[in-house]
Amino acid sequence: MGSIDKYIFRTTLTSFAVVMASLTGVIWITQALRGIDLMTSQGQTILTFLGLTGLAVPVLVLVIAPIALMIAVAHTLNRLATDSEIIVMNAAGLSPLRLFRPFVYASLVVAAIVLLIGAYIAPDGLRRIARWDSEITADVLANVLQPGRFTQLENNLTIRVRERQPGGVLVGVFIDDRRDPNERVTIIADHGSVLKNKDGSFLVLDDGHLERFQAGKQEPALVAFSRYAFDMSKFSRARDVTYGIRERYLWELMWPQPNDALQARLPTEFRSEMHDRLLAPIYPFFFASVAFAFLGLPRTTRQSRNFSMVSAVLVAFAVRLSGFALSVTANHNFYVAGLQYLLLVVAISACVWLIRGNIVIEPPAKLTEQLATLNASLRRLVRRPMPA
Repeated sequence: MGSIDKYIFRTTLTSFAVVMASLTGVIWITQALRGIDLMTSQGQTILTFLGLTGLAVPVLVLVIAPIALMIAVAHTLNRLATDSEIIVMNAAGLSPLRLFRPFVYASLVVAAIVLLIGAYIAPDGLRRIARWDSEITADVLANVLQPGRFTQLENNLTIRVRERQPGGVLVGVFIDDRRDPNERVTIIADHGSVLKNKDGSFLVLDDGHLERFQAGKQEPALVAFSRYAFDMSKFSRARDVTYGIRERYLWELMWPQPNDALQARLPTEFRSEMHDRLLAPIYPFFFASVAFAFLGLPRTTRQSRNFSMVSAVLVAFAVRLSGFALSVTANHNFYVAGLQYLLLVVAISACVWLIRGNIVIEPPAKLTEQLATLNASLRRLVRRPMPA
């Protein structure tokens, strides 16, 4: 790799890292706001909230990375064009296809990152989310003992906590247990806490009394206690975690187990997800090539770069939207998956043909004249003095 290639390669990857971090951060914030109920309604800590939402970031990277690379390539080319470096390189005998080489190197790096994320990191993060969510759901302190609520754990068992104080202290605990048809137990305690050990999960109550109403007796039995343990183990077991298609690693999609019930039930969706993972590393090459095809060729100062920029964005958007549409269709028709590869091959080949042929895409002359006339009219309108 020569000095020019290293300069362009380094500039492109630096811009990619900045754009990638910015876009991921913005989208992560919008997604994280949807899960804010983890800290409010479910009483989880900020670390749990950040952990759960952060594990979903790799999934966002799979979609954002090619777009961030296109923006980085466009920024690098615009910088080279502003400093007239593209024209100098072309005059020195550097062909557009040769100039495109460092951008291919940058695309290889991004494609490798996307492949690693899609094959292992993203599904592993989704698996961790599923397991973490199971633990949170089974967390009695966070999901059952909510202050001010009468919660029915199961038929004829109701519990209420008036207040939760720092340190896990529960104030004003009320339990109404009517599961045994021969008796009814009502427990009222001043305060309590949740204790978890190898024997299970217990609600340890302090300074209260227990009323036991037995069938056939008119007077209840009243017992005052200084400490009482109510078994909550039955309601604190984490549910069995089953992984969906998106939680499968790439090799599990390519070579599923013969006894995999999910693959037997959804074979088309299984293959469609596999093709999406395999296609993800190809999109960076398309986004880089379409940006270079419209912006990387040498041109005079009279030739509009704004039109080329808009055209590149529209073409990239159309191809990516078509890819999404084919991906959705492939969930119901296995043979559509081949069209996804054909779409990218045709799109990349067309961009390489434009680059190799040194073809500068410009708007029609009439359209350019009309835009220039409209621009001149707007300038005269803005400069016209206001009446006194």
